[in-house]
Formats: sequence, C-alpha cells, structure tokens
Amino acid sequence: MAVIVAFLSSVLVILSMSSPGNALSQNYYDQTCPSAESIIRDAVRAATTKDKTVPAALLRMHFHDCFVRGCDASVLLSSKGKNTAEKDGPPNVSLHSFYVIHSAKKRVEAKCPGVVSCADILALAARDAVVLSGGPSWDVPKGRKDGRTSNAIETRQLPAPFFNISQLQQSFAQRGLSMDDLVALSGGHTLGFSHCSSFRNRIHNFDTTHDVDPSLHPSFAASLKSICPKNSAKNAGSPMDTSSTTFDNTYYKLILQGRSLFSSDQALLTIPKTKNLVSKFATSKEAFEKAFVKSMIKMSSITGGQEVRKDCRVVN
Repeated sequence: MAVIVAFLSSVLVILSMSSPGNALSQNYYDQTCPSAESIIRDAVRAATTKDKTVPAALLRMHFHDCFVRGCDASVLLSSKGKNTAEKDGPPNVSLHSFYVIHSAKKRVEAKCPGVVSCADILALAARDAVVLSGGPSWDVPKGRKDGRTSNAIETRQLPAPFFNISQLQQSFAQRGLSMDDLVALSGGHTLGFSHCSSFRNRIHNFDTTHDVDPSLHPSFAASLKSICPKNSAKNAGSPMDTSSTTFDNTYYKLILQGRSLFSSDQALLTIPKTKNLVSKFATSKEAFEKAFVKSMIKMSSITGGQEVRKDCRVVN
C-alpha cells in the first residue's frame, strides 16, 4: 500500500506542474533587477575558475530540480526536522556546488531584495555553466517561482542511469518532453564525472550470460573494471567522456563506439528514432547545440513554485 500511495503522490506532483512556457518572459527582470544576469554570471565564472567541476554540477543540479516538481528550486532546500529534502535523496547525494547558487543569491538580494527567485538563478547559472564550458548561449525565459516543498522520496522520479529506452521515454513524456528532447538533453553527459555505482551494473554480473555488458567496447570495459573493481572505493569513478570539462558532441561519438558509461546512454541506440539522432549529433556539433538549446528552454520552462525565497535553503 505504501508503494501505491508513493506512486500516486508522484503522479499527482507531475500532473500539478505547470505546462512549459507558463508565465515566463525573457525580459522579466529588465525593470526590477536588470543586473541580475551579470551578477549570476560573475558568480559562476569565479567558482569555475577555482573548480573546473562546477559547470557540470550546476547543469546536473538544474536538471534534477526540473524533473521533480518542475523548476522550482526545491532541490536547494535543506532537510529540516523529520523531513528529508530532495538534496539528501539517494540520486542527489553526489550533487555539489550549491554554494555557487547561494553566493549568487546573496549578491542579487543585496542589489534587488525579494525580486529574483532561486529557481531563476539556478536556470541562469546552468546556462552560464554551459557557455563557460565552450557550449552555446541562449536567452533564458524568467519568472519562475520557488517551491515550498522538498521530499527525498520524490527523487525516485528522476531517470536512472540503468533505465532502458521505454523507461526513459515514459519519464520524459510525463514532463511534456519528447524523444528529441531526451537525446538532446542526454548530451549534458558531455560534462562531469560519474561514480562507479552508476555504471557498475555494466561491468560486473551484467546478466546470467555475461559478466560485462557486450555492448561495451572490450578495452573500455577493461579500463572501467580496473577503475571500479567489485569492492571499489566509494569515490571511485570515471569522467563522463574524454573531454569532460568541455561542452561538445564527444558524448555522442563515444556512444557509437561502445564507450558510454550508462545503460541509459547505450539505450539511445536501441530504437531507430533515437539512434538516428545520436548519429546526427555525433556528426554535427552545430545540430547538437541547436537541439540542446531548444530542449533546455523547454525543460527549464516547466514551472511549479509559489514564492520568491529570501534564502534558497529555507522557505520564507
């Protein structure tokens, strides 16, 4: 019964999220806080100069925020009392660089108190992270509100690295996102690092017939096994691709070579629609960037909040 209640709760949360594009505007802060974007950009740039892993962290944080309750900064709320917040849920314990958002928020509040939402700051910071990594820029629609609810149990809604194509399609469709969006947004895996736990299923006891996923290139599988033996250290892992601090289309090239980390990456080759898109993006960085920008705007426009928090860690 508890599982059924949790599932129904998740469905209700998804259905309650506003449709993409609701009440957002590219010039939302032009009159009320015109310096907001430059303040946020400076905060992201300063943090990235000191730590090259920041862009990947901010992009992933924004994605994880939008897929639970919409882009409402619920991922930024701290656990309190008996409530365990999203950021402390199993899929999110490896999220980091929250300090970048909190720093930007503090500076924006000093300039324009009570005006700019944490959700907008996170959406803008994710865009700036992509740009600072060599990727495309775009005008971010603004006007999101911050949510007042954050529950770790709802992080179960996040697509998992072991999902097959049907599970991925369902997860994205529930949020109004298409198969095109799925393939384009998966390109965010061009940035960052993954712990062994996210791809161990492919290199140890894969199925009753194979110890290693046969879709993995043999030499790549061997290197992953050396990095991640069965009893590997908690923090062991691998870069997401061979240029993991540069936003490019290498991720798609590696999928075609059998050198992607996640089962969910490899799953993109299992049906013609998504396989053709992988091939297209592997061939053309320009085509990937155009699709990524379109899908990021679509995903980041899923709204669901109610207020503008003064502090991103707590509700007003």
